[in-house]
Amino acid sequence: MQSDNKPLYMVILEDLKEKIKSGEYLPDQQLPTEVELAEKSGVSRITSKRALIELEREGLIYRKRGSGSFVKKQEIYIESDTGTSNANRIISMILPYMATHESDYITGASDYLDDKGYYLSIHNSNWSRDKEKELLVRIPKNGSSGIILYPISTISNIDLINAIYWNDYPIVTIDQYFEGIPITSVTSNNFEGGYEIAKQLLEFGHERIAFVSSISIEFRSSVRDRYQGYCNALKDYKIPIDPDLIVSDFYRQVDETNSKTFYKTMIASLIQAGVTAIQVEHDHLAVELLKNAIEMGLQVPGQLSIAGFDDHIIAQHVEVPLTTVAQDYNEIGRKAAELIVNRIERADFSPQKLQVPIRVVERESIGVQTADDQASVKSV
Repeated sequence: MQSDNKPLYMVILEDLKEKIKSGEYLPDQQLPTEVELAEKSGVSRITSKRALIELEREGLIYRKRGSGSFVKKQEIYIESDTGTSNANRIISMILPYMATHESDYITGASDYLDDKGYYLSIHNSNWSRDKEKELLVRIPKNGSSGIILYPISTISNIDLINAIYWNDYPIVTIDQYFEGIPITSVTSNNFEGGYEIAKQLLEFGHERIAFVSSISIEFRSSVRDRYQGYCNALKDYKIPIDPDLIVSDFYRQVDETNSKTFYKTMIASLIQAGVTAIQVEHDHLAVELLKNAIEMGLQVPGQLSIAGFDDHIIAQHVEVPLTTVAQDYNEIGRKAAELIVNRIERADFSPQKLQVPIRVVERESIGVQTADDQASVKSV
């Protein structure tokens, strides 16, 4: 489904708008569900969901939890008790990409904002520093009441983040926080997640545990906190932190043509250094390492334990289901929406750094390594 090179969600959006304006869909009439729209249009549910979210943002529909989406009777907008006009009661969420977890951020935020009379507008920075910068400049000028930002990094666009703060414009970050800038953030407890995974590996008897991240440790606060949790666990168990077992900032070196060779070389080098477990910054990378380890003839977890982070759906559907850390994306989105509304409406609001609890998901990719296992690794 494609029309004049428009995004797929926009094609669905315009079709529904035309049907609403023409009277084909009447006030309070239920629209097709996300699933029905996706099946009819041959697109993913995320795409159809975004079309409905944008319709809601434009004030053309309203949504009832558990019931669906309904055409909204058009009303004259008036000033609210908070001094914010209904026409400007829009919160803009900037995400680096659109996937399952990002949809959960949207659901959590929109459910809360619905009840407060705000609309949620979604923007995609596509992991681009320049695109993120353009959105951060444009959105405040376009009348949005505030921004919920998932930053591409916590070392990028610092000048703009500072300007937004000093201009007293409402902003809340999710997933990451900016060190040294007193703006509100909602993140998972990444430190605890990093600590708990390392602790589990240590209790299984592993002492040579590598920490692997495709980006640099300082690039995102989330990665930095996971690494700090890993370090703290090793210290608590009186295991020295070996810099040779920290592998990071290599994403520019890997592509589809060399990934297998690159990862197998990395694994072989770590095995040579006596590593028996790898703690990985996110699930996608953990799965790549797990698959390549198995191709090398290594038994996971018998000869090598591997753990990820995020509890992405791929963690469940791999040769050896991945032990990982689950984040509550819906709750992060909901809390961010609550805090941005409080920031807009309350004169006494103070910046907060809120952490949402994580949950370790134990599967089959980590385990106790015996002396026989250690001996057999040397022969691989």
